[in-house]
Amino acid sequence: MTETDAPEPTPEQAALFARVRRMMLIAGLTTALAVAAVLVAIGYRLYRAGGSAPATHSTVTLPKGARIVSTAVAGARLVLTLDVGGAVEIRTFDAKTLKPTGRLTFATEP
Repeated sequence: MTETDAPEPTPEQAALFARVRRMMLIAGLTTALAVAAVLVAIGYRLYRAGGSAPATHSTVTLPKGARIVSTAVAGARLVLTLDVGGAVEIRTFDAKTLKPTGRLTFATEP
């Protein structure tokens, strides 16, 4: 088998090859930067998560005759909906520390 010799590229072709190489270099560097950013974000989240929060034991007192209608978690908050003698009340607590963060009561207009 004989090998064919590739002819020397013309100046226009050489300029085109140089442009393509430059664009590929830019695309490769951009991809490497994006992959590095994703790895940094994953590492940051793993580092921040660290370990699990220590178990807490807490007793929250409710008004006499109150009953819990529903519970929900909203972000870093624990939300309790209470029925207190026929009136609806919403109490929020910090999910990690279980400290009260808010209280919302509802009343009807006279």
